[in-house]
This record gives sequence, structure tokens and C-alpha cells, in this order.
Amino acid sequence: MLRMESLFGPGLLPEIRDRVVTDYGCGTGLEAIELAQKGARTVFGIDIRQRMIEAGQRNAQAAGVHNVFFSDCPPESTDLIFSIDAFEHFGNPAEILEKWASILNPRGKVIISFGPPWYHPRGGHFFSFFPWAHILIPEKTLCKWRLRYKKDGALRFCDTEGGLNQMTIRRFEKLVRLSPFACRHMRMIPIRLVRSLHCRATREFFTSIIQCELVLRGEN
Repeated sequence: MLRMESLFGPGLLPEIRDRVVTDYGCGTGLEAIELAQKGARTVFGIDIRQRMIEAGQRNAQAAGVHNVFFSDCPPESTDLIFSIDAFEHFGNPAEILEKWASILNPRGKVIISFGPPWYHPRGGHFFSFFPWAHILIPEKTLCKWRLRYKKDGALRFCDTEGGLNQMTIRRFEKLVRLSPFACRHMRMIPIRLVRSLHCRATREFFTSIIQCELVLRGEN
């Protein structure tokens, strides 16, 4: 099973067939290519990093897929927006939600999957070299340590390549409430080893992946 199907199940196929689909924060484009292979009419892979756009173009060419277009500019309109492993990296997620609302066609939807959230043991990604290191060690100290390996001068999590916006579940829910979207469905996938301890009181610490389906208010 390919990655998009493993994330969202076989019900994904009818959703994308013959539709215009946007993969926002597409990285190297593998999911965008998969969407095209699974029946989307046109796929736009959007990323602000030029090297990712170029990687996506190479990967699409190697896969023989010709209806995927990579750019740093979103299309004027789209039927579906996917955001996979990207929402915790957006520099201004509220602005991104507004942008999505402006390009999403009526009756369209946004499908988000991201994680781990900030208070997960590995929520600091590269900075979580031991569980919760990104919480226990000051940001400036961790960024100075990172400069031994990276020479971009970043002294804040948000300034590193890809960025980390310290997205928590609570903040994500608030951003959606204040956005033009309504949440039709939200699923929190727990860390497997502590699944029995996962509840509302522990969700910030023991949730591995957040999946959410958004629709424009008034369209649900």
C-alpha cells in the first residue's frame, strides 16, 4: 500500500478521481505524484523551498507523470487540498488557512495530517535527540548546538530550514476555530506504546499524528 492510502485508507481514491488537487508543503513531491497516479486530473505541488520544487520535478519525470506541476505559488482554484507532515512547519499557519480558503472551490475540502505535535517526546524533530529535549533545553542553546552541523545562522526554531512553529493540538484547534473553515472530522493517533494512557488530559504528550478534514463554513 502506498503512503497516501496507508494514511487515509482506500476511500481516498473516489475523493481524488478527476479532481484538481493541491499538495501544500509537498516536499520532494512523492505524495503529489502518488495522487496523480491514483487518478487526480491535475496535481499542484506547492513548496517554498526551491530545492524541493526541483526535486519534485525530477521525481515526476522519473515516474513518467506529466500532470503534476511544482511551484512556490498556489493555483487560483482547487477541488482538494492535502497537507501532509507540513502544518507544524508553516511560519504563519493562520495565513495559510486563509490562503487555502481563497483557492478552495465550493464543496471542496482540506485534508491535513501532521505530527508529532510540539509536546510529543519527539515534537522538536531534529532537536529532540532525547525525549522532550526541545522542551527541557532552551531554544537558543539547542540552536547553537545545531550550528555545529548547519551554517544558516538560525537561532530560533522557526528560522531553521523547514521551520518549526511549535504547533500544539490546542493551538491547532484554535487556529481552525478562527479560520474560514469548520472541522468535519478530527482524529488523534496515539503513540503505540502508551495507547492505553491516551485521553484528553494526556493527548498533547501522547498523540503521534493529527488528522483533520476541513470544509468551508456553510458548505458542510
